[in-house]
Amino acid sequence: MKKTIFVAILMIFTLGSITSFAVNTDQKSVSENPAIPIKTDNKLTTEEVSRLKNRVEEIRSTDKSGMSVTEKSELRKESREIKKNVRKSGSVVYIGGSTLLIIILLILLL
Repeated sequence: MKKTIFVAILMIFTLGSITSFAVNTDQKSVSENPAIPIKTDNKLTTEEVSRLKNRVEEIRSTDKSGMSVTEKSELRKESREIKKNVRKSGSVVYIGGSTLLIIILLILLL
C-alpha cells in the first residue's frame, strides 16, 4: 500500500516537472507578442457601405444558371465577405435569449 502511494506521488511530481521545463523563457517572443491586442477602427463610411450593398444586390440579381460551380462558389464567398465587413463595421450588440430573460427577471425583481 505504501509503495503504491509512493509511486503515485512520484509520478505526480515527475509529470509536474515536465511542464516547468517546457516553459519558453525567450524574452524576445514575449515583447513581440503583446498580451493586449491593439484595437483598430474598421469603420466604413456610408459611401463604402452603399457601394458594398449595391455589389451584393448585383450578385443576387445575376443569372447563375450559366455559371460553373467554381464561379458560383466565388460569388458566395464574395458576398459572405462583404456581409461580414458590413456587420463588423456596425456597432450592434447581440443579446441571447437566456440573457434577455435574466435581464427582464432582474428588472422585475429589483
